[in-house]
Amino acid sequence: MSINEDTAVRYDKVGRLIGWRRYKEAAAEAEALLRDEPEDAHAYALLALVHVHTENYDAALHWTGEALRRDPDNALAWLVRTNAYHDGGKLDKALESAAEGMRVDPYEPHYYFIRANITMKRGRYAEAKALIETALEMSPNNAAYMASLSYAEALLGNHAASRQHAREALKLNVESDSTFLILAWSAEQRGDYEENLNMLKEAIRIDPNDKQIRDAYMDGLQKSYKMYRVLLAPFKLFKRMKPWQILVTWLAIAIIFRPLIFVFIIVYALTHWLTKLLVHVKVFGWNFRR
Repeated sequence: MSINEDTAVRYDKVGRLIGWRRYKEAAAEAEALLRDEPEDAHAYALLALVHVHTENYDAALHWTGEALRRDPDNALAWLVRTNAYHDGGKLDKALESAAEGMRVDPYEPHYYFIRANITMKRGRYAEAKALIETALEMSPNNAAYMASLSYAEALLGNHAASRQHAREALKLNVESDSTFLILAWSAEQRGDYEENLNMLKEAIRIDPNDKQIRDAYMDGLQKSYKMYRVLLAPFKLFKRMKPWQILVTWLAIAIIFRPLIFVFIIVYALTHWLTKLLVHVKVFGWNFRR
C-alpha cells in the first residue's frame, strides 16, 4: 500500500511519542489516524505497539489482529504481535508468531532475539547464544543484543567472555532500561553482585516506575548479603538440572540427610525474611505501608 507524505509524517509522530514514553499521546495520535484512515493496517499496528509498551498485551493482540486482517503481510504487526505474546508469557504462541513474521521479513533481527530469550528460559543456552549471534550479525550495534550475548555466556559459565561482551554493550549507545536489566542478570549470574546493583540503578534511573526492575533491585539488595547467597546456592544448582535429576537429588537428600533438611528450611526461612526486612528498612526506612 502506498502512503502519502502526510500519513508518513503522522506515522513518524506516533513513533517519536512512543520513543519519548508519551504513551497516552501516542495512542491518541494513532486513534486519530485510524478515524481518518479506518483501513490503514499500519496505523492499527502502531496502536498495538503503544499497548505493548504499556503492558496491555491483550489489547496489543487485538489491534495486531485488526492490522493483519487488513494486511496479512504487515511487518510491524507481526513484530508487535510476537513481542506481545513473548512479554505476556505466551512463549509457544510467540514462537509461532515469530515464524510467520520471519516469513514476511526474514532479515528482522529482533525475531532471533525473541527466539533466543525463549530458548534461554528453556535452558538451551548454547542454542540461544547462536541465535543472539545471528541477531548481532544483522544489527552489530544493538546494545540489548550484545547484553543478551553477555548473559548467554554467563549462563554457559564463560565469565570472561560475558564480562567482555558486557563492556562492549556499555560502549554502545546505552540508554535503555531493558539493556541495563539484561546486564544486571548477566552480572548476577557471574556472581558480580556490586555490578548487578549498579546496572539495576541505571535501569531504575531510566524507568523508575517499572515493577520488574524495582523487584529485581530489591532482590539484588537481598542477595548482597553473603549468608543469603550461600543458602541460595542449592537452588542455583537445581536450575542447571533436569526435572528427573532434581527429583532424584531431593529423594537422596531426604533419605540420607533427613534431619538436616528441617534445619536448612528453618535457617533459610529466617535468613530470607531477615534480609528482606533489612533491605526494606534500607530502602524505605521503617515505613511498612509500602
